[in-house]
Amino acid sequence: MNRTILFLGGFAVAAIIAASAAAQDAPFQSRQVTPSGEYTFGIEGPAVDRQGNLYVVNFAKPGTIGKLPNGAGQSELFATLPEGSVGVAIRFDRAGRMFVADYKKHNIFLISRDGKTVETYFHSDDFNQPNDLTMAVDGTLYASDPNWKRHDGQVWRVQKSPDGNVVGEKMTADRKMSTTNGIDLSPDGRTLYVGESDTREIWAYRIEGTRLTSARLVKRFADFDIDGLRTDTSGDLYVARILKGTIAVLTPAGKLRREIQLEAKEPTNLAFGGDDGKTVFVTQRQGGFIESFRADRPGREYCIWACTEPK
Repeated sequence: MNRTILFLGGFAVAAIIAASAAAQDAPFQSRQVTPSGEYTFGIEGPAVDRQGNLYVVNFAKPGTIGKLPNGAGQSELFATLPEGSVGVAIRFDRAGRMFVADYKKHNIFLISRDGKTVETYFHSDDFNQPNDLTMAVDGTLYASDPNWKRHDGQVWRVQKSPDGNVVGEKMTADRKMSTTNGIDLSPDGRTLYVGESDTREIWAYRIEGTRLTSARLVKRFADFDIDGLRTDTSGDLYVARILKGTIAVLTPAGKLRREIQLEAKEPTNLAFGGDDGKTVFVTQRQGGFIESFRADRPGREYCIWACTEPK
């Protein structure tokens, strides 16, 4: 009798543990993964490196970058930017180099693998304030550049020229843009998606050199602001709906597939990572923490380095 009770008790505990693990792996169920208050109100710019480590700007104080090691539940200081600079976006290229947009001083930095060296990759006084970044397979960076006071914005293309110099150019568009914010590419690299915060609209453009053509409205949300966005390998868009506390998943045509409820109400941006590229990390301004959920497909940028070999 006692052995039976012990056996049944042990079975129940094992079942509870298994159920908990299954719940954590259930797709589109978000949970908090770092302590509240680790990051400032400026928590933003999540990006995952080749080893699965997550990097987020403004750890503990403005002007820093935090690192959440793969599988860890607490962040640590990775890098400190030059005095007066504050990061807002992070991206990695195929070679594993880290790029950080500094909206205060109008820079895009290149940061060494150990976080100790911060070099200016590109600077322009013509920036309003570089905001979100996205990385093409060939290393070209696209940067959203809003002007919040004028309620307008633009997009920059930053790349190396044949002579090795880094060149940044304002892209022209078929239409006047509002406050450009979240930005990402389609899996084939030919379409650029740009979110506009003031209008709550997402627009798609065909890329033709420094021209953005064939402007197409993908989605206009009736309420709540939008912030960062990322695409997966199928072309679906994951959009942070700040103040609503959700991530909206849209088809390339703008149909709402699902809306993922988050732990807090102020998601600023997101990044795909994990061991298979299907873990989505979300930066939460409300509470200053990171949460995550599992998706059904890897992120597009994850496959820049995980699904192809660097040349």
